[in-house]
Amino acid sequence: MLSVDLNCDLGESFGSFRVGQDEEILKYITSANIACGYHAGDHNHMMKTVQLAKKLNVQIGAHPGLPDLAGFGRREMNLSPEEIYHIIIYQIGALFAFAKVNGVRVHHIKPHGALYNMAEKNRDISKAVVKAVKDIDSELILYGLSGGILCEEGEKAGLKVAHEVFADRTYQPDGTLTPRTEPNALIHDLEQAIQQVIQMVKEQKVIATNGKEIKVKADTICVHGDGPNALHFVQILRQTLENEGISIQSVRMTRT
Repeated sequence: MLSVDLNCDLGESFGSFRVGQDEEILKYITSANIACGYHAGDHNHMMKTVQLAKKLNVQIGAHPGLPDLAGFGRREMNLSPEEIYHIIIYQIGALFAFAKVNGVRVHHIKPHGALYNMAEKNRDISKAVVKAVKDIDSELILYGLSGGILCEEGEKAGLKVAHEVFADRTYQPDGTLTPRTEPNALIHDLEQAIQQVIQMVKEQKVIATNGKEIKVKADTICVHGDGPNALHFVQILRQTLENEGISIQSVRMTRT
């Protein structure tokens, strides 16, 4: 039986600024990528999100980003691999503390936004991310773009990786995501996005913006939690996948 993980970026509110409908979305996903305070989130929302995920039996993951709160971590920064290594450790370490006091463990790591994209373009940055994850806990699962450099480097280092596909993003002919600066980067049509997901999970392929067929591996599907229709989308997506005979479950860790 086919199975797939549903992950969502959560805990992105900070101070009195609220982002998304985390409490409701958590009822439909299996993995939560929790912002760690650099691109979004703060100490109060990290605690709240960990507690909600624990209550709903959703796996907890760190979602480290670039230190760019004003740009929501979506602007590239000229940082050395050593500095990337340090900011990853800093953010994962923060989530580890919240997980510990709540009696849960961190399940996975998924870089955010520009950092995620930079890791797919620069192998040294990918290696820095992988090293940070492995040095903290070699049993953590690394989430990265399906078939991309980050997954490749993670596998080389002996980490368990989850190849990630995106429900609401378009793909370039080389298998990367269309940059958000492009007008066709996002899929706004609900049915189109759902059909893309079904094709990626069942047929292991996606059609790029130029019509080219690209092979993908779909261990986990990213659904964004900050859009105006995010809750409705994840509800419909989960129901449709289950109707197609696809089981929704988190990626298993190597340890028991």
